[in-house]
Amino acid sequence: MTLTDKVVLITGGKRIGQVVARELASRGAHIATAYRGSRTEAEQTVRDVSAAGRRAVAIQADVSREDDCRRLVADAVTALGRLDVLVNMASVYRAVPFDAMTGRDWDEILNVNLKAAFICAHAAAPHMRAQGGRIINFSDWLAASGRPAYRDYVAYYVAKAGVKALTEALALELAPAILVNAIAPGPILPPPDLSDQEKQEVADATPIGRWGGELEIARAVVALIETDFVTGETIRVDGGRHVK
Repeated sequence: MTLTDKVVLITGGKRIGQVVARELASRGAHIATAYRGSRTEAEQTVRDVSAAGRRAVAIQADVSREDDCRRLVADAVTALGRLDVLVNMASVYRAVPFDAMTGRDWDEILNVNLKAAFICAHAAAPHMRAQGGRIINFSDWLAASGRPAYRDYVAYYVAKAGVKALTEALALELAPAILVNAIAPGPILPPPDLSDQEKQEVADATPIGRWGGELEIARAVVALIETDFVTGETIRVDGGRHVK
């Protein structure tokens, strides 16, 4: 699939999502970006995409809610006329000690990280079937590698492992019209509260020797949109963390 005049909906459009949106726009795509509270960033993405000569819209939605997911897809189609690519980037990464975890914690984390990907895909698929489409989900390099290396992330790990399974199941359900793949990021952007020493420790544990940066994710998204044969795959973008 070429991106010229295609419409891409990106959930979780903050930080990495902004770079992905700009990269896709530079290749000819029109962008719908979703946000829950990050309105300033979403509006900046719209300005950036518009400056590249492409159409853009920012849509407020809480993807932990099914109604919002379905409305998000409908609003994107209404605003931009069609839908060709769905990028399910929305994510919650939060430590919750197992002994303190509640059912509400579990639901909040799985709803955003897993359920939203399913609901958005379910809502998007009818709009893509006629002309073909792409769905790109976001897992995690640890879940894709089958090893939960960090304590206190039970719900997050289970959700991201579920994203990998969802990607495989949807690839079968939606073939041949829609290709479904996932990206499993590793050390891309350090969290804001990470110390310089902690950042360096992560870089040292990565065979490539550094953090990846947002553009590496954008390049992976482009590759999975442009392919006409790869489906059901979860691709780690982790600088080789999984082999060390």
